[in-house]
Amino acid sequence: MWGKAYFHLPGLFEFYELYQKFLPLFFEHRNWFYEWAEIGSIYGAPADCIWGGGRVGFGQNGLEKSILELSKKYNISVRLTFSNSLLEEIHLSDKKCNYFCRLFESPQNGLIVHSNLLLEYVKKNYPQYQLISSTTKVLLEEKELVKELQRPEFNFVVPDFRFNPRLDFLNSLPSHLKKKVEFLCNECCWFECSSRKECYQNVSRKVLGIECEDYQCKSPFSSEGYKFSRAMENPGFIGIHKIKNVYMPMGFNQFKIEGRSLGSAIVLEFLLYYLTKPKFQLEVREQIYLDNFSNYIDDNNVVEYFKNLIQDKELCNRIGCVCSSYFYSCQNRNQWC
Repeated sequence: MWGKAYFHLPGLFEFYELYQKFLPLFFEHRNWFYEWAEIGSIYGAPADCIWGGGRVGFGQNGLEKSILELSKKYNISVRLTFSNSLLEEIHLSDKKCNYFCRLFESPQNGLIVHSNLLLEYVKKNYPQYQLISSTTKVLLEEKELVKELQRPEFNFVVPDFRFNPRLDFLNSLPSHLKKKVEFLCNECCWFECSSRKECYQNVSRKVLGIECEDYQCKSPFSSEGYKFSRAMENPGFIGIHKIKNVYMPMGFNQFKIEGRSLGSAIVLEFLLYYLTKPKFQLEVREQIYLDNFSNYIDDNNVVEYFKNLIQDKELCNRIGCVCSSYFYSCQNRNQWC
């Protein structure tokens, strides 16, 4: 066995309620989950943080004390996603972002950054954080990635997902640099995309409140939105079999799961696929969706509840067996699923 794989999970602020239920299951029923898989961190950012990037933030506000308590209870690393690429000096004094940096500062926690200006600021003012170089830099040349990995200030570097299948190059890296590579596993972005950096810059402008047109994705599949099944067909996809049989034997053990802008039901599918043994996946679904369900929902609003929870009908069908006892008793079941 090649040690442990550490997964960095999406949506700390965006899906706090999901992790509030999932983390007790992971640690109290450890035999339900792969022995070789550990939670390396949970990352995200609350809404309206101007240092944010990668995705337009929609994380919930007012949960920071609860999140801090949850992370300490289970000894989970918190990563703040502050990867805005267009920050200027005037933005560094932002009260909200500095508040969160003060609150979560710890050698166990991390900041995901793009801007060198912000990097130098947090090194000076919040020196305890681990620092992670963001994939939003879209480094595509091998020399660029090696140079980034060699920067001593970064604990980890998340390469562009198109490096994932370049196994000969990856295997040529020295072992101390391999330990800093954090692969983005489940990206659904078009592998041939030539404007990925423009997309991220558009997000940075929006987060800063700069008026701009929406970025028009050039992917031939853009109208479909995110589909895990399509992500699995991506040449850059890294599934559990490749993690165990290819990447870990080569000396890599850090793996990032995207999904901050997706629904909690899809994020749960990621947690099931990457962390959960197949024979216990249904059990975890039941615990997440049905535990205490009857305490706050009845047959009259069950459909509306699941409409809001599950936007993807294909995904609804996949987990429908878990919820069938509730759907069956609802007269409006056939209206949507």
